[in-house]
This record gives sequence, structure tokens and C-alpha cells, in this order.
Amino acid sequence: MTCILIDDEPLAREGLADLIGKIPALTLLGAFGNAREATAFLTTNPVDLLLLDIQMPELNGLDFAHSLTNRPLLIFTTAYPQFALDSYELDAVDYLLKPIRQARLEKAIQKADHYRRLLQEVEQQDDSMHSDHFFVRADRRYYKVMFSDVLFIKGLKDYVIIHTKDKKLITAMNIKTVSQHLPTAQFVRVSKSFVVNTACVTAFDSTHVYLGDEEIPFGAVYRGSFLEKYRHGAEPKGGIPDFG
Repeated sequence: MTCILIDDEPLAREGLADLIGKIPALTLLGAFGNAREATAFLTTNPVDLLLLDIQMPELNGLDFAHSLTNRPLLIFTTAYPQFALDSYELDAVDYLLKPIRQARLEKAIQKADHYRRLLQEVEQQDDSMHSDHFFVRADRRYYKVMFSDVLFIKGLKDYVIIHTKDKKLITAMNIKTVSQHLPTAQFVRVSKSFVVNTACVTAFDSTHVYLGDEEIPFGAVYRGSFLEKYRHGAEPKGGIPDFG
């Protein structure tokens, strides 16, 4: 597993790098004194894990983590316990208080490696028509979601809300990506922001799709494919249409 560390204190960087060097499963690709240097590195060097200080000049660790589009797994390394709750919003793997002990770091790395392997399994899962579920990461956990339980999915920029029969899951994934994990015989995109489970559609007209009490408007470029599907009782050619 590859990593970088960011800490504005030279002694802290040196000490953490020394601890990392004693963990065979972890390869340190770089140690940086500020977020700007790390950003330049990450643009061309993807890593699995980011060990990140919080209180730093110019841009603090929390704001830096929020700014990352393709965010690696996160472990915060800080002398300040009061930011632990903020780290939960970023799905941080762990929150280590300085001075960091070798055993404590190794435990955090084991947890990160477990998450990484699980994520790889999720990404490599069989997305064929015969699969009956998929996984999403939400609230610092991976949830198994049965296709049959999904009512509809709403996209919000770089997040989606998966509405199931008994809960809502918010995950950092755009609607185009989540659409690729859905069986096209069962799900159809009806607008730029919505994918619906056709088995849960209770009614539709020329402007809206209805799922019980939920009323979802058609997007103009998606209406034709949806109506074609129901007119012929078959899956639209090409699967779930995607127009960006």
C-alpha cells in the first residue's frame, strides 16, 4: 500500500517517516510540509493512503482533504483531539494523536489496508445481470444494497442519495458512476439527476414518473427512452441512457 504524509513540522515528518519505514506493507512515496506541495504531487501520482496533519499554515488538513476530488484513504495525525468529529465527515480511517506510537500506527494501517482490500473487492464485483446486489460506502461503512430494495437514486453533484425501502444512503459517487453498477433491465435513468427502479414505478405520464408518493420529473432527453421501454415492454437498446 502506498502513502504520502503531510506535516508542517520537520521533526514530526521525520519521526512519522521513520515509523512508516518499519511497516513492510506500507511504502512512503513522499513527505510534504504543506498542502500545496502535496497537491502538485497527487496530480500525477495516485496513492492509496494519506497521513495528514490538521493545523498547518495556508491550508489546514481538513480543508485540504475536502478539496480532493479523488480522495485517498485518510488517517489524520494531529496534536489536537477537538477535530475528531470533523474527520468523520471525511470518512477518515483513523485519527491519531501525537506523539504517535508504532503499535498505534500499525493498527491504523491494518485498518486502512482492510478498507482498501474491501474497496477493491467491491469495485471488482460482478456487475452482470445475474448479480442481485451492490456495495456503497456511507457513514464510514460499506453497505450491501439489494437491487430489489432500491426505489430510486438521486444525484447531487459528486454525491448520490440511494433511496431504499427502509433507509437513505448518501455516498460520494456521481450518478453516472452508480448507473454503471445497475442492471439495465431493472433501472432506467429518467433525468440528469434521477435513476428509478422500474419494478417500483406505480404510474407515469408525459412529464413525471411516480413511485408511490414520490413524483420525479422527466428530463427531456430521457423521456423517450423511458417511454420506449414501457411501450415495447423491453429494455432500451444500449442500457441506461447517459447524456452526461
